Amino acid sequence: MRTAELVIIGGGPAGMAAAVKAQELGIQDIVILERDSHLGGILQQCIHDGFGLHRFGKQLSGCSYAQIFVDQVQKKGIQVECNTMVLEITQEKKIIAVNDKEGLMEIQADAVILAMGCRERTRPQVRILGTRPAGVLTAGAVQRYINMEGWKPGERAVILGSGDIGLIMARRMTLEGIFVEGVYEVMPNLGGLRRNKAQCLDDYQIPLHLSTTVVRVHGKRRLEGVTVAEVGPDRKPVPGTKRYISCDLLVLSVGLIPENELSRKAGIVMDPVTKGPVVDDQMMTSIPGIFAAGNVGAVFDLVDYVSQTGEQAAQGACQYLKDSGKNVLEHSVKAGENVSFVFPQKFSSEHQKQAEFYLRVKKTMRQATVHVWCGEKELCQKKVPFATPPEMVAVKVPLAGTENHSITIEVEQEVKG
Repeated sequence: MRTAELVIIGGGPAGMAAAVKAQELGIQDIVILERDSHLGGILQQCIHDGFGLHRFGKQLSGCSYAQIFVDQVQKKGIQVECNTMVLEITQEKKIIAVNDKEGLMEIQADAVILAMGCRERTRPQVRILGTRPAGVLTAGAVQRYINMEGWKPGERAVILGSGDIGLIMARRMTLEGIFVEGVYEVMPNLGGLRRNKAQCLDDYQIPLHLSTTVVRVHGKRRLEGVTVAEVGPDRKPVPGTKRYISCDLLVLSVGLIPENELSRKAGIVMDPVTKGPVVDDQMMTSIPGIFAAGNVGAVFDLVDYVSQTGEQAAQGACQYLKDSGKNVLEHSVKAGENVSFVFPQKFSSEHQKQAEFYLRVKKTMRQATVHVWCGEKELCQKKVPFATPPEMVAVKVPLAGTENHSITIEVEQEVKG
């Protein structure tokens, strides 16, 4: 059995940022386990720009953003095992994995950072009726086929869901000569970022149909068309609104889910809202010494935040190893009014004077204010010109005076007098 001081599962933006930061903090025996053939995660197929504005102050493609961290990992000589699939993590931090060089292998780690990212919801999870013809693909799969494999997956496309990858691929497919009939969204509001709607749909005159969904696919061996229908507040089809659309490609952009089979199997406590592990402000899960970073904890809209949580997890792992697993008193962070969830969900004021929390609002609000309360004492507030459910809001909270209390974060819309 091999041993390692720190094992990081996943070589995407969270895992690489965690590895680089961990070594800077003095951890030398680090191993990154990546199931793909190269580091970079999903960013390898993201050739569009819009990455790195917060972190690097400039617009980068996903590939360029990832390459910055790949270069740092290689320069620091951090050990990387690609083409390696992790099968299991135990509560004792033993990792069972497999690759084509060593076969089945075991690594006993002193600390583990989970950075497996997230995956797309598929057709069975949105319950579309019909057969199983070729031509029904997730937006991420279409992105990989076009950008990395050089394949054109269809000639006439319908997009279900207004998530960011779907919006971006609407533009990309149009540029590749694929006619995009429209984007259909079951909810009454946009699922992705406003800037992506403007740049990817409006600029290319691709229509967005809200409160409308695909109810059936048609075709046996190959997709021939779909039936769409408007939906009411109960999300059920409105009678008399069904419409058939001829197409050979249905692109699903219906949301992302943290990749957490390993987390659940290890017995880590999960958050029913984020679908990821419950963590503290140092990204440690309910199992001491196992940390979660990036989209495996909660799905972020900005990769800058993903890398940042990787660094937070590295700091937490370093502190854990230094303290030899000493227990600290934790307090909860509660989602208050107009907040759907807060990440991380716990904190301790023992090691740092402030912590950064990420939240999503329940509804779109203009001129909103984030309030952070500890009992009846307001710790801080942050003005937000525009808050919408798809966009994460980050707020730094001072932890002085919170030693024996939980905190609540709420968002209030400014009332015009």
